[in-house]
Amino acid sequence: MASTDRRPSRVAKLPPRERILDAAEELFQSEGIRRVGVQAIAERAETTKMAIYRHFETKDALVAEWLRIVAADYQAAFDRVEAEHPGRPREQILGLARFIAEGLPSVSHRGCPFINSIAELPDRAHPARRVIEEHKARQTRRLVGMCAAAGLPDPEQAAAAITFVLEGAQVSTQNGSIDQAGERLLRIVEGIIAQLVEKGPTRRAG
Repeated sequence: MASTDRRPSRVAKLPPRERILDAAEELFQSEGIRRVGVQAIAERAETTKMAIYRHFETKDALVAEWLRIVAADYQAAFDRVEAEHPGRPREQILGLARFIAEGLPSVSHRGCPFINSIAELPDRAHPARRVIEEHKARQTRRLVGMCAAAGLPDPEQAAAAITFVLEGAQVSTQNGSIDQAGERLLRIVEGIIAQLVEKGPTRRAG
């Protein structure tokens, strides 16, 4: 959904369903999920409420599909670093950190869509919350796998430490508390990996 071809010239080029999702993304990111109604999305997408409900049964379903697309972008980042650094899991982990670091400028303006959405959707039964939780669980499994392949001791603990740093950098960027967050993020992740590599793999008692 990301594009350098900005509104409104982009709108007419998109099929109806994509136009609705594009409008929803713009509005959810800039104004928040709760404040944006279906009518506003219809006007932004240059369509009608009836057309939106033909594609999405409810507004909640539209929110969930938007977040599903955002999650797919993050999962694609895992695919890219694995393809760019085959058989080199440490470089893959650093590639993920670089992906997050490069995205921090947009976070400073709009915030992380997952963090923002969770704040607005406290009900864990909401379909969008389930999308976020499933995405985060899948992301953690993939990171644990990279840490294990890299020979880091206690891969789950290593993945937790890296996750805390990646997500903390996004929050700190959003609230403006830390400057040069991208550079600091990369140095911290590099330091975690170096420290764990020096520690060596955990030996199991026989």
